[in-house]
Amino acid sequence: MKIYRLAFALAIVSLAILTVGCSSTENKPQESTAEKPATAAQPETKTPVPYTGQEAFNRMMGLALKWAPDAQPARLESVLTPEANGQNGKSTIWRGYFASPSRRSTKTIVCSGSRRPDAPPFGVSAEGTEGSYNAAAANLAFLPLLLKADTDKAFAVAQQHGGETIVKKDPQQPVTYVLLKDRKQNMPVWYVIYGTSESDRKGIGVINATTGAFVSAGK
Repeated sequence: MKIYRLAFALAIVSLAILTVGCSSTENKPQESTAEKPATAAQPETKTPVPYTGQEAFNRMMGLALKWAPDAQPARLESVLTPEANGQNGKSTIWRGYFASPSRRSTKTIVCSGSRRPDAPPFGVSAEGTEGSYNAAAANLAFLPLLLKADTDKAFAVAQQHGGETIVKKDPQQPVTYVLLKDRKQNMPVWYVIYGTSESDRKGIGVINATTGAFVSAGK
């Protein structure tokens, strides 16, 4: 587990570089002069929309490819909000970091299903300015097609390897997710973090994001 924790910490440090980063009118029938009673407009229900990691990723990838046809993901992370505690693999806000060799730059893209006034705009949008493309960005980038196992699957697997005990102790236990490339295996892995962050956690599960297989777990 030390290897994964070290890789995870190094990836977070590396990504500090990346983040530099009509109305119409109807004619009344002439044969009737009686007015119909006005129908009260129903207020629009604005409920938050939680997404799994892969759902959010697919939405972000479309915008990333418009930004740069060779854009590749370098990191994906969930953002904890009061609208969803992260259990079952869902969050209302996801943030992705993408790298483009041709543009020699990186871009942060957000997928938001949140309705909170302090949240990013509802939908998919770019965030901040472009960052520099360097060796760290190149090493973190991975092929989008390698992401096949979603966060709901990753959460279920993590539950089977110690997570269930944590959730039993606290049914509202917050869970966050980070997707990073395992450079030794050259494939992305999901870090299922039982806590608000990697540094403030009660447990962590590492799941292969291509196969959905369990890799390791620890505190």
